[in-house]
Amino acid sequence: MELVALRYSFRQAFRVPARAAFAWATDFRAGDAGLFGDRRRRTVRRIAPDTFVLTDTTYPAGRPLRIARLVRVFPEQRAWTNTHLTGPFRHSQFWYWIVADGPRRSHLEFRGLKLERRPRPLTAAQAARESEANRRSDAATWRTRLAPALEAELASP
Repeated sequence: MELVALRYSFRQAFRVPARAAFAWATDFRAGDAGLFGDRRRRTVRRIAPDTFVLTDTTYPAGRPLRIARLVRVFPEQRAWTNTHLTGPFRHSQFWYWIVADGPRRSHLEFRGLKLERRPRPLTAAQAARESEANRRSDAATWRTRLAPALEAELASP
């Protein structure tokens, strides 16, 4: 089996201040599972003031799949990392930064390193296509689910 590294990145704009966006994005709760639009359960365990283990159970093809992630939060940089500990993408790592774009706007900078085991290596063209597919999918989740939820919740009094 070959280990394939897929690298990709994207930006997502928010109509909220950076500090508020960061606080919302790093306030990890079991109910966050509902934001993804699939059948999912989440447990959140804080293991240090700036470190969490998030365990999601999803049901692809009707069978449970548990994925544990180590999340480290860096408040001074408005950033966090998400490293897969278990599951099909073990050791994959994702980086998130919230950047201020003025007093009432901000954006997310996302960088992904998705590691997959494959029976054979990918060509450069195949890796580029798969990286782009992952970028589109993750960006769509932020654009259609997470950013609207963040903005709606923060716009509420």
